[in-house]
This record gives sequence, C-alpha cells and structure tokens, in this order.
Amino acid sequence: MKEIKIGILGFGTVGAGVVEGLQKNGALVAGRTGIKPVVAKIADLDTTTDRGIVVPEGVLIPDAMAVISDESIDLIVELIGGTTIARTFVLEALKQGKPVITANKALLAEHGVELYKVAQENRTGIYYEAAVGGGIPILRSQRAGLIGNRIESIYGILNGTCNYILTRMEREGLPFDEILADAQKLGYAETPPDLDIDGIDTAHKTVVLASMAYGAPVPMSAVSAKGIRGLSGEEIANADALGYRIKLLAIIEENEGKIELSVEPTLVPKNHMTALVNDSFNAVFVKGDLVGDTMYYGRGAGRLPTASAVIGDIMEAAADKVHGVGTPVGITMMLQKDELEYCAAGDIEKRCYIRLAQGDLEAAAAILEKHGIGMASVEETTSVILTQRAKESSFVAAMAELGDAVRLRIEDFEEKG
Repeated sequence: MKEIKIGILGFGTVGAGVVEGLQKNGALVAGRTGIKPVVAKIADLDTTTDRGIVVPEGVLIPDAMAVISDESIDLIVELIGGTTIARTFVLEALKQGKPVITANKALLAEHGVELYKVAQENRTGIYYEAAVGGGIPILRSQRAGLIGNRIESIYGILNGTCNYILTRMEREGLPFDEILADAQKLGYAETPPDLDIDGIDTAHKTVVLASMAYGAPVPMSAVSAKGIRGLSGEEIANADALGYRIKLLAIIEENEGKIELSVEPTLVPKNHMTALVNDSFNAVFVKGDLVGDTMYYGRGAGRLPTASAVIGDIMEAAADKVHGVGTPVGITMMLQKDELEYCAAGDIEKRCYIRLAQGDLEAAAAILEKHGIGMASVEETTSVILTQRAKESSFVAAMAELGDAVRLRIEDFEEKG
C-alpha cells in the first residue's frame, strides 16, 4: 500500500478536526483507496494548548516553512486562514511542486488567479472543496458529476451564521442583536462578526463557485454584496405574512453571455426548497442545461464537517500524485478563459419588497412610476409594496426619493431572459 505523508499548517479547530478524522477513519480511507494517509508534521505557533487530540512527539512544531521544505512530505494542508502569511506559504509549497489543500475561501477569492497559475506552471494543484459549503461536496459535484453541463444558475445559502440568525428571528420573534450575541456565545459567529453578517464571507464563496462554473477567476469587485446587519423583525414578520421567508442568498446566473453575481437578503417563496433550509445548515441549488435542477444540502461549517471535505481533498490530491496526474481538473476548470463579462450591478433586474417609513402610498407609487418601476401588489396596513421587475439602478434612484424606506430583493426563481 502506498503511503502519503501530509504536512498540516494550522492546528486550530479545523486542523484538529482533520487529524481527528484521519485518526478515526484513516484505515477506512486506506482500504477504500489503497493509499495510507500519514500526518507527518503539523505547524502551529501554539504548540502547548490541548486540542483534545494526541499526536506523536515531534510532529507538532512551530515552523511552517520547515514543514513545507521537508522533502519527505508529499502534500501540504493550509488551515491558517487569512490572505497574507497563508498566501506566502501556499505559493512556496506550489513552487516546490507540492499539492496544497486549503479551506481558505478568502485567499482563493482575492488571490485565486495568481495561485491557480503558479500551480499550473509547476504541474501541481490546489484542492479547495472545504472553502465552500463546509462538508457539502458542491465543488466536486461541479467538476465531476456536472462536468458535461453548462451551468445556467446557482442559488446558495452559504453562511451558517446568517441562516441561524434569520431562522431564530422568524421562530422566536427576537431582535437581530440579541440573536447575534447568542450566536457568538455558541461559537457560530466570530467577534467581530463583520465577515458573516455583512455578506463578505458569502461573497468569497460566491467567487469560488462562479469561477468554477464559468471557467475564469472572478474578482471580488464583480460581486454586488449586502448583508443582514440590522435586519428588522418587522421585515421577517411581513415576509411571513406575504408567503415568503428571508434568506441571505448568493445568486449566480448567466443571461445572454453576462454573469450576474449578487449576495443580498432576499425574500424566497415558502414553497421553494431554499425556504426550508434552517439553522446553521447550508444549501446550494445548481441548474445545468442537461441535468436541470439539483440540490446540495448539509453542514456548512464546523470542525468535523469541514474536516470531512479537507480529508476528501487530501485523498484526491494523494491519488493524483500517486498516478502522476500533474495539474488537476480543479485548476484547469478555473483557467479556461482569461476573463468573463459581468452584469453591472445597476443593470441587474429584480423584484423588490419596499416598506415605507411614512406610509404615503400614493406619493410612493408616483415615485416608483417615475423611475419605471411597476407595482405588483400593495399591503396598506403594513405600508408594503411588492414591485414588478426593474433594474437595480431604477430602485436606487427611487429609494433616494423615498427616504427611510426599507428595500429587500424578491426571488421567485422564474425563468429569466
């Protein structure tokens, strides 16, 4: 049986989960693949904290570069996070021809084009299943099961923190700030929670998904992103009464050769599968031109679900190395094109929910009409207007005149174009 030696950079929550997973199921994996994964070295500046995992003497060291440069180590697993020192370590490993496994969506979103090209130049790979959707094998599904499809659209609930907050706001009627504080105590949300609640984490994952779907590294600037910070319970209640639930939704869609990339709190119909995804779970809905609609659901974060995805990548990278694959599909799919054409944020067409602060529906109707926005329905008791489809630029102009009104997207998942 072939033995593959692994070097892990970062021994935090996920790093410890990967070691735990390999200790628990390493023999199972070896029996299935004919390759025995061995954790040879772990690098972390903190070598004294008890992670609840026992590793042999001398395995845990403080020097990441020593791990990367160790000629006996076949694969590098980057679990440090961030986009500075992690970038340095990943580039060094790739330049040495060593495959890199990472869960670092921010690194891929902000430096993907550089990393993919360096991997290609050195006939090696980056494996990044855990960067999107935690334990959900959504990227592997794209590059394997859906490889024969043109991807028409992707809708994703990609941040467990936000989904947990929205679920509890609806179930319990509690305010946003109170549930956010609970989420932080439970470890669902970071302190500060900006990356989660401002939609940035979801935007990072959107970039990775779209890059694979359409064959070129997508810049963060192409994603129009809004979060759920300060969302009112009044909006949750109004949406419920209207037959909707509010989700932080990533929308990736191709229309007439242009790619729409949006992240925003969105009203989704209660009878659509997105509305049934609750608590800290994630879900991704992919539509291919051949397969039609497909759905992927599971834990989007957490020590062991994320470790599951990392271990899957470790074994894929190990098999590629054993069989001399060189540059894997996960890299070539990202570098099919030099660039994509994106739909400008102002040109994105959508329906919207608008709640007026002053309740002057007649004046609001005149403003919307002036900007070419039709009204689909009006709820006088709550001063809520549901609009017809119009461009984002028209909504922005109208909202400037409506004052303190609240606006949220509505997604009915109808065919567009």
